[in-house]
Order: sequence, then structure tokens, then C-alpha cells
Amino acid sequence: MFSKETYTERRNKLAASVSGGLILLPGNEESPMNYADNTYHFRQDSTFLYYFGLDQPSLTGIVDADTGESILFGDDVTIDMIVWTGVLPSLASLGEQVGVKQIRPSSDLTRYLSGALTANRAVHFLNPYRSDIRLKISSWLGMKHQGVADSFSLELTKAVVAQREIKSDEEIAELDRAVEISADMHLAAMRFARPGMRESEVAAKVAEVALSANGNLAFPIIATINGQTLHNHYHGNTIQSGDLFLLDAGAETENHYAGDLSSTFPVDSEFTSLQKEIYQLSLDTHLAAVSMLKPGTAFKEVHLTACRSIFEGLKSFGLTRGNADEAVEAGAHALFFPCGTGHMMGLDVHDMENLGEQWVGYDGVPKSTQFGLKSLRLGKELRPGFVLTIEPGIYFIPQLIDRWKEEDHLSQFLNYKEIEKFRDFSGLRNEEDFVISHEGARRLGKALPLTIEGVESMRS
Repeated sequence: MFSKETYTERRNKLAASVSGGLILLPGNEESPMNYADNTYHFRQDSTFLYYFGLDQPSLTGIVDADTGESILFGDDVTIDMIVWTGVLPSLASLGEQVGVKQIRPSSDLTRYLSGALTANRAVHFLNPYRSDIRLKISSWLGMKHQGVADSFSLELTKAVVAQREIKSDEEIAELDRAVEISADMHLAAMRFARPGMRESEVAAKVAEVALSANGNLAFPIIATINGQTLHNHYHGNTIQSGDLFLLDAGAETENHYAGDLSSTFPVDSEFTSLQKEIYQLSLDTHLAAVSMLKPGTAFKEVHLTACRSIFEGLKSFGLTRGNADEAVEAGAHALFFPCGTGHMMGLDVHDMENLGEQWVGYDGVPKSTQFGLKSLRLGKELRPGFVLTIEPGIYFIPQLIDRWKEEDHLSQFLNYKEIEKFRDFSGLRNEEDFVISHEGARRLGKALPLTIEGVESMRS
């Protein structure tokens, strides 16, 4: 938790960015896993955390955009709860920690909002991503739950995005810490993995690092010999000599800021000659993307540079042909790179994605619908204070190869006869996290080994 002055300043800035009325910011509830008392790991809503900083369930914050006043709605624990939870701070003391003086019971919230609506005051809320919060908002505001998603405040959404996307110095310090821990997670895997192990054993070693640092996982670990599956959370395979191992894992700090790194290393002590060549192409693409990071550069151009690099580089293997600019414009590169080069990062590993990629990543400009390019989460111009990932990769997805080959899709750019020879290669990527500065960009946290020699030195 930051100082109460930080949270007070954030709420004041938000109030000044909205043209009157109330700003409704619900916190998250506990979520039952298979019965009411056996819950999933609690994770507070990130926007509530940003403005109110409190990590307890069943809290709701109100910011009055006309007066700047903040109110916290919730309930102190009862003796029946204390025997299970232990003594918890009172809501009044929690409010004091984040600069909120007005504390009201949860039962007052519906009446309070009803009074505002009767007085013809606007009630601004974000589009909820959880069904329980959607139902609460519909009850509080007297609307059908189906209409909640159509009634969210775009004005509030834009104000929150504009504020949260620029990271303060104290946030960047937290993100540095998150990436430091994340790097240790990857270093542990590089040192630990050996032929004959299950993927789950490596994933367990990675998770141990995050938990021992008094943090948690920022997202479910991807630890796989099937790197061609972009979000592969299955850990049941036995890793074998000759395999590539792809790890995508990040830590979340105690204050819930996220790190997000990817690494690819050989299961053996060295890459095979072919693995070296594909890995080097991917690394060259990664470094080309990093070199473009500076204020004023549209991240879409960073991505397209990565796409052209991959397409051009695969010509030496006989997999691609033709003009790279024309091929990328047509989307031919997406056979090997069907995702984006990076995304925003902060309190969420994909920062503010619940608010809508069109607003977070594109400032309201419609996204492309082209396969591959539609998965680019960030396209707008970079500004100092943005924190983002760089993660181009090369993937050989048999099912996608079969589909495109059957359709003879973009065959003027793709040599399917040669591509077939790579169908069992799997996939690889490296990923680093950067903050945009006034001069350019700085990598967050400690550096992972990226070069072939550096990676192999971890495997000896």
C-alpha cells in the first residue's frame, strides 16, 4: 500500500476528470470454487486498488466528482467471522490509511445511490467484468442486469485509462520489483529443468520463487514443450532431450503490480543447429522491436517491424517469399506470428484490459479485424510513463498450417512444401518489460540471458 496522500491525490485527479455526478467503484467479492466457504484466491479489482488501495473483499468506493469527497461502504467483521479470519482492522482505520474519512455500512449504499438518481445526478461506473458485480450494480441502480454493460460510463473509462496508463515513480519501483522476482523465476527454471522431468515439476519450481518473495503469480504459468500453443497451461508432458522449453511466467508483488517475462531454452545443454537459427531470428526481431521504443512512436509500427523481420528472416529457410511489406499487409506473417508484439502492464498483467482494448490500446480507434493483427493489444503512440512488454515469437502451429495449406491461403508469399518440414518444431519467444522514458525506454528489473551463449551457459 502506498501513502494516503497517493490515494487521495489519485481520487482528486479522477474527480476533476469527470463532469459531475458520482463515481461508483465496486471492489471484488470472494468467489466460491466449489462451495461457499471454499473460495478461489481473492484478488481485488485493480481499479478499486488504484484509487482506494484496500485489499479486502466486499468494499465499495464512491468518489463525488462535484465535491471531491470520497466514501467507503463496507462492514466490520463480526465475532463469528473473527474466529475464522482473526482480528482485522476496522473500516475506519483502513479508511484513515487511504485518506477516506466517511465510512458507511453496506446497507446504506442502495439508499445513497437512489437519492443521487432521484436528484438527477449521474452515476458513473465501469463496465463490470464479473457477473456478481454486474448484478450488484443492477440492484443498486434499479436497472436490468442485461442493460448494465450498455450503461457504463465511457467518460469514466477514458479518465481512468488516461490516469492509470502513466505510471508514477512509486509504481515503477513496484514494477521493477515485480520483474526482479519474475526474472528469478525464469533463472530457477533454466537451472532446474532436465530431460525426464514433467513440465509440472518445472512449473512448481517457478511458482515457489514467486510465493517465497511474499508475492503471487501474476497469471497462470505457461511451462511447456509445446510452445506453439500460445497460452498453454497444461503441465502434464515429460520433457525430452531435443525439446525446446518455453516459460511464460510473472510475479505479482504484495501490492499487486505484475511482471511478465518469457524465455525459451533447450532441454539439453545446447540448442540444436536448427533451434539456434530460429532462436537467433526471433532474438534479432526482439532487439529490433526494442530499438524502436521511444515517445511518439506508434506501437503498431513496432509490431509491424517485428512482423517484417520474421517474414524476411524465414526466407533464408525457404519458408517465405515475395515482398515483405506486401506480405505483412496481407497478413502472411501471421502463419508464424499470429499474436501481438506486446501489451500494457501494471496492476494487471494486461493492464486495464477489462476496460476495453479499443480504449486502453488504441485511444478509441477501431482495431484491425485481420487475423494476427487483431490480437495486437497495443497500437497507439507511446508516452513517457507507459509500461509494456516486448514479446515477438515464431510459432509453427500444425493445425493452422494445415488449414492455410488446404485453402492455398497466401501461397504467393508462403512455401507450404518447406513449411511442412517445420510442423513439429513447436514455438519460441523471449519477453522483456520496459518503461518508456522521455529519452527512450528502460528495461525493468534484471536482465535474463538472451543470447544463445548466455542461455546455454545456464544449462550447463
